[in-house]
Amino acid sequence: QVQLVESGGGLVQPGGSLRLSCAASGRSFNIHTMAWFRQAPGREREFVASITWNGGRTSYGDSVKGRFTMSRDTAKNTVYLQMNSLRPEDTAVYYCKLANYWGQGTQVTVSS
Repeated sequence: QVQLVESGGGLVQPGGSLRLSCAASGRSFNIHTMAWFRQAPGREREFVASITWNGGRTSYGDSVKGRFTMSRDTAKNTVYLQMNSLRPEDTAVYYCKLANYWGQGTQVTVSS
């Protein structure tokens, strides 16, 4: 069993920044890729970003390219999502994903 715990969400004004964290723990597991998704009210869950554990190769959804950066700390089994130039349309619950496991989500609200 794997547990994923997200943190770092909150309320921010348009143009602001937030940094999300997701820590993985549990029984021994091998991480190949971790990812962030988000879901706004009334919309389907959307891919945001992913990172490979070996090599740190990243991939981003079109709506966040150039504004969001995903990174990882392999010693802490933790990934991060640095979100800059936030827009109201970035408002959503952000989820961390590892294989078939999902975190509980953290709310990000972008509003003036």
